[in-house]
Amino acid sequence: MFKHILTPMDGSTLSECALPHAVTLSQAFDAQVTLLRVVERNRTSGVSRAIDPLRWQIRKAEADAYLEELANRFQEAGLQAEAALLEGHAAEHILTFARNHDVDLIVMSTHGQSGLSGWNVSSVVQKVILGMHIPVMIVRAYMCATSEMKPLQYQRLMVPLDGSPRAECVLPLATTLARLHDCPLLLAHVVAKPEVARRTPPTAEEMELVDQLTERNRQAGAQYLEQLKSQLPSEVETRLLISDNAAVTLHELVKQENIDLMLLSAHGYSGEARWPYGSIALNFIVYGTTPLLIMQDIPEKTAQHMEAERAAMETKGH
Repeated sequence: MFKHILTPMDGSTLSECALPHAVTLSQAFDAQVTLLRVVERNRTSGVSRAIDPLRWQIRKAEADAYLEELANRFQEAGLQAEAALLEGHAAEHILTFARNHDVDLIVMSTHGQSGLSGWNVSSVVQKVILGMHIPVMIVRAYMCATSEMKPLQYQRLMVPLDGSPRAECVLPLATTLARLHDCPLLLAHVVAKPEVARRTPPTAEEMELVDQLTERNRQAGAQYLEQLKSQLPSEVETRLLISDNAAVTLHELVKQENIDLMLLSAHGYSGEARWPYGSIALNFIVYGTTPLLIMQDIPEKTAQHMEAERAAMETKGH
């Protein structure tokens, strides 16, 4: 499923939180891992400061030695790994490297050298996530249990489904991991109550219609989950919930069920190609608290560029 995993590192303990997950997935899929470090020049107010050439070479040598040491540890564990050292802006080089080297999964920590902040993901991670149309895994640095380079044992996996084929694209990966880790796979389906948009309280007749439609969708959802459960090879648990807010309900379910890995498709039933992620995926990127693995259902060659991307490409070099 995955052949080439890219794991960006910046030399910090926080960035190393991604390593156990990279080891786990590399081992599961016999995938090569590239440990990439991008050495950036110090910048002040958007202007690069002059740097001593000798100090710069020492810094690069230290970064190279750090990567080689990590790659050796992968190899000692019987895994394929190599190191890559680049100079420049981190996000740009991570994206370019991934495109030019057939990377099919990026595994990275939410924070690195700049330290923890009030933001759930750092600026570099945001740029990488929004700039790539391949699967990506983000590991919450502030919830990191270990950074040791040992495979993890996932205990509880969860996949939210909305009944669409798009959302189901993550199931082959989820069932494979559940089987390898001998752990249950939780399939969650949230039935959203129809919204009655009006300035005055809904009438009894309108509420009856809402209840009827909700019950109809609940029955369809229950049938859908049972059908999936009978088709999947791994141990499957299902949760069918009714809610006014699917995202809130899924976040609560993650906590209640002690989920240690969330897997979901980038888009669901209503997702559009003009944006790299649908509302639920984006919500979990921004507000989630567990490791998150997102399968991209829209290939990069068919994805639409955002306005900012088009403007940047048109003005490049000016």
